[in-house]
Amino acid sequence: MDKKAKNILFKTYWKNGWIDANEIQIDAADFEYAKSKGLMFEPLTISHDQCLDKIFEILPTISINKVSTAFLSSLSNRRLDWRSSLASYFIAKQLVPHQYTKAVSGQSFGENGEVTHESYTCGICRDLKYGIIGDKDYINEDLNVLNFERIKWGGIRHGNLIYTLFDLQQLQIAEIPEPSTEDVEIFKNILSIIKNSQPNDYPSALEKNLSTVLKSTKDERKILIEILACINILKPTSYDRPSRGKHDWTFVEYWRGEDKYNEEALNTYFGKYMI
Repeated sequence: MDKKAKNILFKTYWKNGWIDANEIQIDAADFEYAKSKGLMFEPLTISHDQCLDKIFEILPTISINKVSTAFLSSLSNRRLDWRSSLASYFIAKQLVPHQYTKAVSGQSFGENGEVTHESYTCGICRDLKYGIIGDKDYINEDLNVLNFERIKWGGIRHGNLIYTLFDLQQLQIAEIPEPSTEDVEIFKNILSIIKNSQPNDYPSALEKNLSTVLKSTKDERKILIEILACINILKPTSYDRPSRGKHDWTFVEYWRGEDKYNEEALNTYFGKYMI
């Protein structure tokens, strides 16, 4: 990855925290340079139906082996953008051919109780596993912030249709190396931490425990856990469990230490590396 282009992308959105949207600016020459290196993009306008069609075109060109290899190869060198695609691939596999079907996703109410605003999503996408978010149209969609999030954390919008498309497009053209011995060893250590979780451990406890085997930030570990939960390696044996405190977990919310990891899903994605 070109370091200068990465720096241009990062400084556009981040300076000790998110830069306010009203203050985002980028030099035209910098943008062209980052774009030439494949790290920044022109805004995208695309419909829900076109987005879905493109996902279905891409899926047959990507193998389970490529997404698994990309995930493993990200562990020692922290190429978090490679890590992201495993969840996007799994989510894309849940999609079924359909046209946008309008459904209310949120409402705002006035003092008199009347609806003052409604937001919408695709009802068919919403009703699939994990509740995929599908807008009718994406107008001048900022792909650069999506790419920033992929590279910095491993993606934070898994389950959003436009992110699924973008993530798979980037994986499709990426040259992924074979995982190193260190990568595989790190993954086995991750599995060992999961296996030795205390029965009542919440995902937050797992996140802290993983810091001993994975060079990472807290946010990176949280996304890694969410990815493993998304593909059912961290699969709850029950969804009738209380939440505790404030959290922003999505896929792993109901997992507890007693669940350990799902052997079937592990073998599906990483079986050949578990020998």
